[in-house]
Amino acid sequence: MHACGHDVHMTCLVGTARSLAEHRAGWSGTVILIGQPAEERGSGARAMLDDGLYTRFPRPDYALALHVLSNLPTGMVAYTSGPALASSTSVDVIIRGRGGHGPSRTRRSDPIVLAALAILDFQTIVSREIDPTQPAVLTVGSIHSGSKHNIIPNEVLLQLTLRSYREDVRDQLIEGIKRRVTGLAQTHRAPAPSVEVSVTTPPTINTPSLVSKIVPALERAIGTSNVVASPPVMGAEDFGFYSRGGVPIFMFRLGTIPRQTLDELKARSETAPSLHSSRYQPDPAPSIETGVRAMVAALRELLPSRP
Repeated sequence: MHACGHDVHMTCLVGTARSLAEHRAGWSGTVILIGQPAEERGSGARAMLDDGLYTRFPRPDYALALHVLSNLPTGMVAYTSGPALASSTSVDVIIRGRGGHGPSRTRRSDPIVLAALAILDFQTIVSREIDPTQPAVLTVGSIHSGSKHNIIPNEVLLQLTLRSYREDVRDQLIEGIKRRVTGLAQTHRAPAPSVEVSVTTPPTINTPSLVSKIVPALERAIGTSNVVASPPVMGAEDFGFYSRGGVPIFMFRLGTIPRQTLDELKARSETAPSLHSSRYQPDPAPSIETGVRAMVAALRELLPSRP
């Protein structure tokens, strides 16, 4: 489910544009509002930049964004200074074997067995090879193979997602995957596997000096008690691409769930549905109102006032 709040994001963008236009006499400078596609695929920001976003249009002094949260009350925003969201890397692994009739094991190399061994072995990359002070995630999200109960297939496709905050950690994860599947194939006399990296987005690292500048403006706009610091998470975004060329960036998070709903869930020892749950239901009006007020306040803090 990809009901991740992008309708709220775009509505906040429209509301921000309207507010800035209505109060144009109070500020000077240039604001570029980006309606970016394909965030869920991790390709939208990169495509826009590669198409000349920072050359065909003015290169920005700052880049700001907001994103909904499913466990923060409406009327509130959360921020993280420095590393906020992890990089995301999609990896396709094809494990090959020698298929045939299930009961006949002679000269067979079962890629499903090799895939099972590989999936278990992958877990030791994070637990035994990555520096324990560095966050890292390796998840096998999809397995595709086979067509019938009694047939050994020729190959298995594994689809993985990797998360980290540092490029060298990501590279270590990829190297560990390649080394393990290659070793398994050699041990079991199977054809060579393949490992392909299909999509990579950088981490979102909020510029601390920009965060320090913006947070007081958010507090003045919606109240100090409604602006809270939050820890980094291993979720991912492609917003980090906008830091290309050293542009300072800041993405803050927007509360979207009524406080009463969160209190009721807590009383039942339940957690709020996640952003990608089909049960995620943001409360539109207060979420959008807070999002517009917060973003306008952030922009007005950065834009010079008219003399």
